[in-house]
Amino acid sequence: MNISINHRFRIALAVGCLTACMGAKLACAEPPAANALPPVVFASPGGAPESASQHNARMKWWREAKFGMFIHWGLYAEYAGMYDGKRVGGGEWIMNVGKIPVAEYAKAAPQFNPVHFDAAKWVSIAKAAGMKYIVMTAKHHEGFAMFHTATDGYNIYDATPFKRDPIAEMAAACKKQGIKFGVYYSQAQDWHHKGGAAYHGHWDPQAQDGDLDEYVRTIAAPQVRELVTKYHPAILWWDTPVAMSKDDIRALTEALPLDRDLIMNNRLGNGVSGDTETPEQNIPATGFKNRDWETCMTINDHWGYVSYDDHFKSAAVLVHNLVDIASKGGNYLLNVGPDPLGVIPQGEVDSLRQVGDWMKANGESIYGTTASPLSRLPTYERITTKHNTLFLHVFNWQSGSAMLPGLITPVVSATTLVGHGNLTVAKGSDGVTTISAPSKPDPLDTVIVLKLKGPIDVAPVSAEIYPRADGSILLSADDADLTDGLKIENSPSNIGYWMNVADKASWKVHVPPAGGDYTVKLEYSCDKGSGGSTFDIIASASSKVRGSVTETGAWSSYTTAPVGDGANLHLEGGVQHISIVPISKPGAAVMNLRRIILTPAKAGRS
Repeated sequence: MNISINHRFRIALAVGCLTACMGAKLACAEPPAANALPPVVFASPGGAPESASQHNARMKWWREAKFGMFIHWGLYAEYAGMYDGKRVGGGEWIMNVGKIPVAEYAKAAPQFNPVHFDAAKWVSIAKAAGMKYIVMTAKHHEGFAMFHTATDGYNIYDATPFKRDPIAEMAAACKKQGIKFGVYYSQAQDWHHKGGAAYHGHWDPQAQDGDLDEYVRTIAAPQVRELVTKYHPAILWWDTPVAMSKDDIRALTEALPLDRDLIMNNRLGNGVSGDTETPEQNIPATGFKNRDWETCMTINDHWGYVSYDDHFKSAAVLVHNLVDIASKGGNYLLNVGPDPLGVIPQGEVDSLRQVGDWMKANGESIYGTTASPLSRLPTYERITTKHNTLFLHVFNWQSGSAMLPGLITPVVSATTLVGHGNLTVAKGSDGVTTISAPSKPDPLDTVIVLKLKGPIDVAPVSAEIYPRADGSILLSADDADLTDGLKIENSPSNIGYWMNVADKASWKVHVPPAGGDYTVKLEYSCDKGSGGSTFDIIASASSKVRGSVTETGAWSSYTTAPVGDGANLHLEGGVQHISIVPISKPGAAVMNLRRIILTPAKAGRS
C-alpha cells in the first residue's frame, strides 16, 4: 500500500510502520528501532532547516482537506483477482499471492488497454464526493509503472497498446478541477525487476534475484526523480520498505529535488518518520497526539480491482468513518480500484455520490476542523471543532437526546447545521450537557452546531468500569486514562509506544461494597529482544502485584498470562483507581497491552 516524509528540510527519525496492502495487513505496533539513523537535515531553497511555522504552513491545506481519494490501478487490474482459471484474490498482490512467474505475469501487458480511462471523470467523481485530494499508484509492488518512465519499457506507455500516460493526465485534470494530486510509489518491493525486494522472499529467483542497492540506483531513485520533476505531486506516498538499507534511503531522498511543498508519509524506512502516520484499514481509538495522520481504507475488500468483490461499504459507513477520523484529528484516504478498461466500479461510485450529497450539506463540520476536545462520548456521537464552535455529530438518537460529559464552557446556542432548527440545552448536576433531538434527524448523521460562550474548556472524563456478571473486572486499553507518551493503536486496541517507564495507565473501577481479593492476568505482546520489563499493578499503597514481561515473538503476537506468581490484588469496596506502573524497561518498549483481567480469587484461576 502507501505513506510521508519531510525530506527537504528535516527528516525526524522514529519508526516507519511497515504495512502490506494484501487483504490481511501487517500490524504497525513497533517502537522505534534502536539503530535508527541519526537526524538528517535537508536545506530549504533558502538554505535553512524547516521551522515549526514553516512545517505548519506546508501542512495547512492537507490538515484542512480531511478527505481524499486513493486509487490503486495497475496491470493487476487485468487479472481482476483471477489466475489460471481460479479465484486467487489478492488484488494488487495477485502476482505475489499466486506466485506468478515474472515473464508469465508480464504477458498481461499487451492485453492491457484501458480505453475508457477518463482522468477528468475520475477527478469529477472524487470532487463530487467532497474529496480534496487524490493519491494514485504510480508503481505498485508488481513493478509496472503507470507513467511514461525512461528507466525501461515496463510501463503503460511502452508495454501496452494504450500508449498514454495516466499519471500525467491525472495531474493535469486535478490541476484543472482544483484538486491536489499525489502519487504512491513502492520504493523497495518490485517483483518484476532484478534486485527488487519481495515480502516473504522471491519465488522466481532467476528473474528476481539481484542487488537491491543497484535496483534502487537504476530503477527506484530515477523513477522517483521523474515523478517529482515531471508531475510535481503535492504528496509522495511511500510503501513497505522491505530490506532497505540506510544507503538506499539516502539514494531515494537524494534523488528528490528540494521542494518547498511536498508532503510525504512515514513508510520510507529505516526509522524516517515523515509527515504523516498511516494507520491502514482501521481508525485509531484516540488518533495520534502531536502527529498528523491519515487512515487509508478500501471501499470494498481489496485495494486493486477484483471482479467478484462487490462488498462495497455503504454511504452510512463511509460518513461515519469520515466523521470518526475527523473527530480524532485525522484525514480519510478512501480507496477505489478501477477495472482494466479504466472504469471505477459503479458500486463504488454510487456510495461516493451519497457521501457527496451529505458533504454538500454538512461539509462545514468536516473541512478545516480540529479534533474533539472531549476524550469520551457515547457510542453514537462524535465532535469536530472550529474556534469556539463544536459540531456535534449524532449517528443514532437511541436515547432521545445527545449528551456531552465534561463540557465546562456554557453553550450559547444549539442549532441543526441543515435547516438551522433551534434545540434545547440543559446541564445537569452531574456536569453532563444534554441537547434535545431535532424533529427530522438525518439518517446518516445529524450535525448540531453548538456555539460556546468563549474558548472551549472541558474536564477530563474517566470511563466508569463495573464488574461483569461473573464478578470479573476487565480493564481494557480503550477505557484507560493514559499519560502523554502512550497511544491507543490497532484493532482490537492496545496501549502502545510504551517506551518511557514514567508513563502509566489507570482505570476508574466500581468495586462491590464488600471488596475482595482478585487474581490478575494480562493480555499483552512483546517483541523479540524486548522482554524483561517489570511493572506493578497498584490498587492502593498497601495493595499491589508485581509482574514481568516475557517475549511473545512479535509486537503483534499476543498472549494472556497470570501476574505475580499467584499473588492476589486486594480491592477495597467503592470507587478505586487501578494503575499499571513500569519499574524497568531493558528493551525497546515495556509491552503492548490490550487488557488486564481481574477475577475474584474465590473463583480460582482460569
